[in-house]
Amino acid sequence: MIRRLAPSVLNADLAQLADQVRLVEEAADWIHLDLMDGHFVPNLTLGPPVVAALRPHTSRYLDCHLMVDDPEALLPALAEAGASGVSMHVEALDDPARALAAAAEHGLDAGLAVKPGTPLDTVLPYLDSLDLVLAMTVEPGFGGQAFDDQVLPKITAASRAIAGAGRPVALQVDGGVNAATLPRCLRAGADVFVVGSAIFGADDPAAAAKAFRELIDGGAG
Repeated sequence: MIRRLAPSVLNADLAQLADQVRLVEEAADWIHLDLMDGHFVPNLTLGPPVVAALRPHTSRYLDCHLMVDDPEALLPALAEAGASGVSMHVEALDDPARALAAAAEHGLDAGLAVKPGTPLDTVLPYLDSLDLVLAMTVEPGFGGQAFDDQVLPKITAASRAIAGAGRPVALQVDGGVNAATLPRCLRAGADVFVVGSAIFGADDPAAAAKAFRELIDGGAG
């Protein structure tokens, strides 16, 4: 199992975004960017121009989580901006198969994201054509929320389904992931860990990212 750390810049100092990413990229596998449109979720954050601005400053995989009403509409701009992969919310898609195919056609790794209350069955039919399943452990839209332990059985079920699919699919967890909750996610079967406020809210984000790297590599107990 490849375990990846994906620091989320949602809680970083966005005025110093490139410098903030440099602080953590030695420990990071991916850089997680939350794109929100103010409609699918109340918050309004980043868009393709920010992805394009960041791309020259890091060689890391740019992992874009699309919390927007029309994820497919952003795919061409994100591909041009240099995004590496996208996670599209199944709740926002009329035709997930079409959206996954569109992402692949633009050279993007394609994932489906689910809110805490959305059944896993909405994603499982597409395991043969996606690269990532994102299980939200908070309601999407804002950083710093408390982890929802009720999602852990969904993560375990997703891990088993992925194993049964017989192809590499990453299983990402996002929301309230910190030093106390990450081990529970790891034991449930997650292998990509989005960590936001626990890294960028720390006094020393570089040291915090390194500590999470060690936690993941050590198996988190």
